[in-house]
Amino acid sequence: MIFSLKDKIVFITGGSRGIGAACVTLFHQAGATVAFSFKENESAADRLINTFAADKPFAVKINFNSENDIVEKVKFILTKFGRIDILVNNAGIWKYGEADNMSLEDWNETIKINLTSTFLVTREVIPSMKKNGFGRIINISSTAGQRGEPFYSHYAASKGGIISYTKSLAAEFGKFNITTNCIAPGWVDTDMVTGVFTDEEYKEEVEKIIPVQRIATPEDIAGPALFLASELARHINGEVLNVNGGSVLCG
Repeated sequence: MIFSLKDKIVFITGGSRGIGAACVTLFHQAGATVAFSFKENESAADRLINTFAADKPFAVKINFNSENDIVEKVKFILTKFGRIDILVNNAGIWKYGEADNMSLEDWNETIKINLTSTFLVTREVIPSMKKNGFGRIINISSTAGQRGEPFYSHYAASKGGIISYTKSLAAEFGKFNITTNCIAPGWVDTDMVTGVFTDEEYKEEVEKIIPVQRIATPEDIAGPALFLASELARHINGEVLNVNGGSVLCG
């Protein structure tokens, strides 16, 4: 198998649904031992785990608003598996907010869950990667982090921060055989945008402005993540891989 991750330990944040769940499935199919986090919905995590016949992924509940919980749970995973070879920082939220009417609480919530938790998880994992002389870090950003997004400025700011954080880690830790890359999806048909796409006319409008005339599935994002984790991408470091069907041409 060209994308074999046999003998690799993978940790995926926000892995119970959407892009994260697609990553859990694909990385497992590639032969990796997979652990993933979920925030609240234990039944969703259980449903995902039960789709696997053998070598089931390991799920851990993490409160991404709590530094102590993040540190404790990541250390637990490191102790359980001995190391983390590949980290996919996927956990995040997307909430409407008018920039001139947004509370500091709403701003802080998005920055904390999307950006700060990425920093905290990564901070705890990097020492293990340095010790083992190997690491692959894949951060999930967004086209919003590249061009901005009206009414979601806090989300755009958090995802733009992830892009800059990715590039900084790439420059800092490449010498340890740790590569850090980023995926910037456009629209993806997940639970996160279900409310928006209940308006079928709006969904059709979105599809029309995407050159490939379709909205991405979670698997469309998981595939590039698997590529970046594989040996085929060993010389790619600090890259922002746009996966948006050509809707934002800024690569």
